[in-house]
Amino acid sequence: MATTGNGPRGPLAGVRVVELAGIGPGPFAAMLLADLGADVVRVDRPGGAGLGIDPARDLTNRNKRSVLVDLKDAAGPDTVLDLVERADVLIEGYRPGVAERLGVGPDVCLARNPRLVYGRMTGWGQEGPLAERAGHDVAYIAVTGALSMIGKPGEPPTVPANLLGDYAGGSLYLVVGVLAALQHARTSGGSGQVVDAAIVDGTAHLTMMIHGMLQAGGWQDRRGSNLLDGGCPFYGSYETADGEYMAVGPLEKRFYAEFTELLGIGETAPDRGDLASWDELREVVAARFRTRTRAEWTEVFDGSDACVAPVLSLREAPHHPHLAARSTFVDHGGLTQPAPAPRFSATPSSVHSGPALPGADTEAVAADWGVPALRTTRKDTTD
Repeated sequence: MATTGNGPRGPLAGVRVVELAGIGPGPFAAMLLADLGADVVRVDRPGGAGLGIDPARDLTNRNKRSVLVDLKDAAGPDTVLDLVERADVLIEGYRPGVAERLGVGPDVCLARNPRLVYGRMTGWGQEGPLAERAGHDVAYIAVTGALSMIGKPGEPPTVPANLLGDYAGGSLYLVVGVLAALQHARTSGGSGQVVDAAIVDGTAHLTMMIHGMLQAGGWQDRRGSNLLDGGCPFYGSYETADGEYMAVGPLEKRFYAEFTELLGIGETAPDRGDLASWDELREVVAARFRTRTRAEWTEVFDGSDACVAPVLSLREAPHHPHLAARSTFVDHGGLTQPAPAPRFSATPSSVHSGPALPGADTEAVAADWGVPALRTTRKDTTD
């Protein structure tokens, strides 16, 4: 696990981003842009978000800077617009209409800066019957059909933390949209625009291959019955003798042959091509995995093409030999965290600063961005 410091900034060095403080996918998207080298200034509200998270450990605010602005104060919107005038991108995650009511909606921002990319991060989107309703990840992935695919048949769907909706269907799609719009804004004749990134849209888009398989007859519309959803006995996880788990995924025949040989069932395993034998095959595989510990099975499959790996916890993952060799996790300021991804050969990125503390960078941003009003705003909101 590598230790980082004031390292390289990445391919977006020189891009300026204003992030209107929020929670979840918006901050994560802004962090991705910061990891890629953008100068991300987070506009925090006095008093914070009220979630009870120690700002010094909120890793989604790494590589950013923070200023304090009260958008409900008379001078607040003008101060943010001064930042917008000098920015390339703005990211906000309010419900539809809230930014407009606060005086920093897309119309007024684009009037001040016609080349601005205005990124909007919501669950339901800017329009539609549910647009103004509250929601969280689990509801967004529920209505798209994605949640219905996860878990065992006959049991409630398994909630995949908030990775699938908030971050995969939300943050990543917002970043893709922002970068595409930024490219357009910087071309001859290009202009700024609004990017409407809805978690329901992104999550639905992630199910593209499954929809194709469904319509081709290669996917059953019920969980735990298909090749990739746990229905297949050679694509899933199995408990070991010590109560841990091994992940198994040898889909291709040659990998499967190596898997069954190393597992010790090569001569006795039921035919994997006979779907009627899948339950029997699952029991055979499960029985074998219960005979040894996770560490022992890890050693058995080490160096093979059997597509088997130990299921590690969050605390264990940074110490896996492969991840350690690649510095997939890094340590910055005593905080272990995933390194920036992906990697770039000519413009590498790094974790160069820890989580931005609310308002801590107001003076520096006021000077660097040429927005002296920030100093007044800070004084007014911290007295």
